[in-house]
Amino acid sequence: MAMTIHVDIVSAEGAIHSGMATMVYATAEMGEVGIAPRHTAFISRLRPGDIRVENQHGEQEHFYVSGGMLEVQPHVVTVLADTAIRAHDLDEAAAMEAKRRAEEALAGHAAEFEYAKAQAELAEAVAQLRAIEKLRKLKAG
Repeated sequence: MAMTIHVDIVSAEGAIHSGMATMVYATAEMGEVGIAPRHTAFISRLRPGDIRVENQHGEQEHFYVSGGMLEVQPHVVTVLADTAIRAHDLDEAAAMEAKRRAEEALAGHAAEFEYAKAQAELAEAVAQLRAIEKLRKLKAG
């Protein structure tokens, strides 16, 4: 039997996932990290992107987070996300529209605050589209 680590993914709306995994992959501030059972403890900010949770059967469940915090302990991984969505629930049309609106706002940047907000919205929309693309490739493969 493979070693496992407990994974909790929680957002402001509530818990989205709680269960055992053999590996967890996340888009941390320093880049993508892979977390195995008994990993060294650390805390990192999360970038908007994909969280993958691999179970004992080698199957992966995908989640999109808009940012947040990642806490790793030797036997527990906790993701505290601003927003967390199961990847198969992402709306590609809405993400494309958000990307278009953010690009328009960046092109006509009036105030510094609006420019920063548009940049953040663009980064989130692009991260959602990447998560959708990854999921699409897995289904095709």
